[in-house]
Amino acid sequence: MLSKTLEDIKRNNYQVEIFGLGYVGFPLAVRLASNGLRVIGIDTSTNRINRLINNLLMDTELRLKTEFFSSRNNGNLELTISPAKSDRPKIGIICVPTPIPDGITTSDVFVRSATENFLGFAKQGDMIILESSIEVGTTERIKELIESKGFTVGKDFGLGFCPERIDPDNKEWHIENIPRVIYCSDDVSFDIAKQIYKYVNNASLIRVNEPKIAEIVKSFENAFRLVNISLVNELAILCDKLGINVKNVIDAAATKPFGFLPHYPGAGAGGHCIPKDPRFLLESARKFSSNFSTIENALKVNAYMPKYISDSIEKSLEKMNLPKSVLVCGLSYKANVEDMRDSASFKVITELKSKGFKVFGYDPFFKSDHIEKYLIENNLKELNFEVTKEIDEKILLQVSCLCIIQHHQMTKKKIDEIYENSLVPFIYDCQNKISKNSASRTILDYLGD
Repeated sequence: MLSKTLEDIKRNNYQVEIFGLGYVGFPLAVRLASNGLRVIGIDTSTNRINRLINNLLMDTELRLKTEFFSSRNNGNLELTISPAKSDRPKIGIICVPTPIPDGITTSDVFVRSATENFLGFAKQGDMIILESSIEVGTTERIKELIESKGFTVGKDFGLGFCPERIDPDNKEWHIENIPRVIYCSDDVSFDIAKQIYKYVNNASLIRVNEPKIAEIVKSFENAFRLVNISLVNELAILCDKLGINVKNVIDAAATKPFGFLPHYPGAGAGGHCIPKDPRFLLESARKFSSNFSTIENALKVNAYMPKYISDSIEKSLEKMNLPKSVLVCGLSYKANVEDMRDSASFKVITELKSKGFKVFGYDPFFKSDHIEKYLIENNLKELNFEVTKEIDEKILLQVSCLCIIQHHQMTKKKIDEIYENSLVPFIYDCQNKISKNSASRTILDYLGD
């Protein structure tokens, strides 16, 4: 049955159903549809589906505007909240969120729900590919779920896990040239996956023979980043105490041509992957009454950074006898993207507010009509700072400190102007990117200096 599906795919007689149209699923859906595939984009958020149907794209989606409009106009991309029956073979790709298990909610809750939706209209010869970051053992549990519906995985139903690899705003590595790791239940399913992913990344797929290997690969990739970010942040704290510049240390170490990969300090790793995926390894270790102390310590350091930064700002302002008022600039978790998920900026603001600070927040990507979304993504009940739409004289006159969490390219010129013209008494640069200017009367301090 899977062999017949492979032949139908080669004749382009099939459809792809993508579950979850967020940061992973949306670009995947557009890329496949723009290459002539029949794609059904499925999302349980009626607001998101209606927004896309009305051609309203977020900033990070605008780069795909032409391909999206073309795919919609020629009928290759359909948007809906639920799948439907089809006589043609169907490939379901799961790109939904995976929360951290908390004793009430399991990490696979949305993956299982999407799989159930697909299976409700599935038939022999169909296939599911998981792209969501998942806890170890999830693929095997999905196999059991599929077989509970009367299918036999590897014979009349295909199953794969191909974890996403996306780095927003990376100028070198994009969806089309990033190689991917994949597990497939059988050889024919792997051939089917290659037919699909030739439109994604030219089928640059590294196959592993066990689902747990692929699952751990994804978590370990982000654990590597978390551990190194936390390591360099601890180094920054030490350099603060020693009175030396951490960036000078890192740049000098980076001249070593082997065995070293530079990471730079900041307010803490945010976004959906780095703070979350390593926890899946931690949860797996705990099931064996074991510890993964490297990850545990890295998570503690990452969680501590917002407090350390707010403490540093408070001490500096007290020393200068200045009012406790600050403008936090750069609210997204990464430079030059609109993604506010689990951003360190919101944590820094919460720490500052607990110290009695008057706090303003600015980000060129911040959308007032997305505030509810930002609150959910950062586990906040209400917005605890005053949003400013511009960094203008009116705001600068009200603050003692400009705290820069993310340096967006869009704000570089303005921040340089503020520093060079001494428009605020104090600037705290969490990323060590402003070049010191002895002519400025503004006191400039770095994280790790």
